[in-house]
Amino acid sequence: MHLRFLIAAAVAAILMSCATQRQIVYFQDAENGTVERIERADDIRLRPSDQIAIVVNSKDQQLAEMFNLPLVTYRVGNANTAIGGSRPSYSQQSMAYTVCDDGSIDFPILGRVEVEGLTREEVAAKIKGMLVEGGLLKDAVVTVEYMNLSVSVLGEVSKPGRINIDKERISIVDAISMAGDLTIYGCRDRVMVLRLEEDGQHTYMVDLRNSAELCASPVYYLQQGDVVYVAPNKMRSRQSTVNGNNVLSASFWLSLTSLLATITALFIR
Repeated sequence: MHLRFLIAAAVAAILMSCATQRQIVYFQDAENGTVERIERADDIRLRPSDQIAIVVNSKDQQLAEMFNLPLVTYRVGNANTAIGGSRPSYSQQSMAYTVCDDGSIDFPILGRVEVEGLTREEVAAKIKGMLVEGGLLKDAVVTVEYMNLSVSVLGEVSKPGRINIDKERISIVDAISMAGDLTIYGCRDRVMVLRLEEDGQHTYMVDLRNSAELCASPVYYLQQGDVVYVAPNKMRSRQSTVNGNNVLSASFWLSLTSLLATITALFIR
């Protein structure tokens, strides 16, 4: 009787282990040599209120400076630094262009330039073309950088918070990696992405365990302002307390497991 009990307990433990592994392992359908093609062009495109830095360079640097915003000098540290204390340091930063509600920016000499819906590279190419075609700067080199674009990652991740966007594409895998990965309590099969679109807020669900489904998702590549939320799994939910009641806490279950082990040992004897 005791032997059957031990065998049943061992089988149950193995089954629970397998079930747990299926819940936490990423990309379970991926095989060696497979290729998942993503045909979508989901580059970051500018929207009103986005901020960008644009720098124009040329062999004639003095002429190029006419098309650049001035550098802003600001002080880092306490303005009321006491005598003998550390002195505040100074730093410089290029001023940023803010995309207006009409989708344009006010560029020096060129005036209003429509940038809404364009990628960073497209903005650089457009301004360079306007400078060259207008005979203003023949060898212009234009660089565009994002300034305030970000996504938010919340829930069961190691480092929740805002993640700055500094490249043309940022995938949901990139964002989760920069957030320190999911905790062991993160629900991997239903990661929520909230996206504000023209017709309102949309909610998307992705399964990190299924690489084919993940790559085909419209939110595989994130957009500025997206919110990624990782919900807690059942284990974490069971550990939560209700009105200060700790019956469902981890310590309770550890104590209960210890008690059952003791009782089992007594019966085996």
